[in-house]
Amino acid sequence: MTKVAVLDDWQGIAKSSTDWSALFAVAEVVFFEQAFRDENDAAEKLADFDVVLSMRERTALPGSLIDRLPKLCLLGITGSSNATLDLAACTAKKIIVCNTIGHGGTEAATAELALGLLLAAARAIPAADANMRAGYFQEDLPIGISLAGKTMGIVGLGRLGSHMARYCQALNMKVVAWSENLTTEKAEAVGTTLVTKDELFSNADAVSIHLVLSPRTRGLIDASALGQMKQGAILINTSRGPIVNEAALLEAVESRQIIAALDVYDREPLPSDHPLRRASHTVLTPHLGYGVQETWREFYGQSVENALAFINGHPVRVINPEAFRA
Repeated sequence: MTKVAVLDDWQGIAKSSTDWSALFAVAEVVFFEQAFRDENDAAEKLADFDVVLSMRERTALPGSLIDRLPKLCLLGITGSSNATLDLAACTAKKIIVCNTIGHGGTEAATAELALGLLLAAARAIPAADANMRAGYFQEDLPIGISLAGKTMGIVGLGRLGSHMARYCQALNMKVVAWSENLTTEKAEAVGTTLVTKDELFSNADAVSIHLVLSPRTRGLIDASALGQMKQGAILINTSRGPIVNEAALLEAVESRQIIAALDVYDREPLPSDHPLRRASHTVLTPHLGYGVQETWREFYGQSVENALAFINGHPVRVINPEAFRA
């Protein structure tokens, strides 16, 4: 019987997100709810599986791991692409790769979380909630700030950045934007003002990052950029952790220069002993950005369809048709 691995179901919601019965009837399906310790752990635990259904970039899929999975015939990814996947290695080994399409009806989910992090940081909502549950009231809570009239800096004005810009405009914030390829026309089309990177970090009361991680953006937000931020300004990152230099970020929050509102980290899950977990001037969520019911239904529903189609001999949503000829 075909063996199917479902990776990185960290919230334990895969089974309830779609109907697996048709796949259960023809395959042995194993759900992995914990992250692998490292590549060796992944290679050992996945060695006997014919089909691997991955979840975004939670488990990296380099050629070095692909080469250690002797039975792998189908690799399912969620989303249109996976930055950690060595697609050429899969094609060379005749491993078919299928993706999922669409946005689950809510491509704005990550931007909505960014807005939530902004409000949580501005009004110290997590600390207030903790006080209430501990039997206290307003004792020792930081004083919040009003966002109306403040300046929001958007780094990356694509789909998600544009959503965030509109949310902040609804709060009566002034919105400025910057990215390396952003034009005045594109900025104005969203009702924002194009500024330089230095101007954005120097003048914004809050900065929200909406960039794709790439060699060009890795470490883009460095000690110099963070050092330009106003005392008490808010930095929101719902994109990818490595866009911000982690050492510089830790220094900025530990010195109370800024408040960091983060959903993403250099290493995920964030280690239990990581200094960010102990740092004040932070609001932390465990990479929830895209993780809403609508997304899970789409990701897992199409992943089941991909596995069934492959088992039935008619793969769908194949992104490397060259694998059939390799």
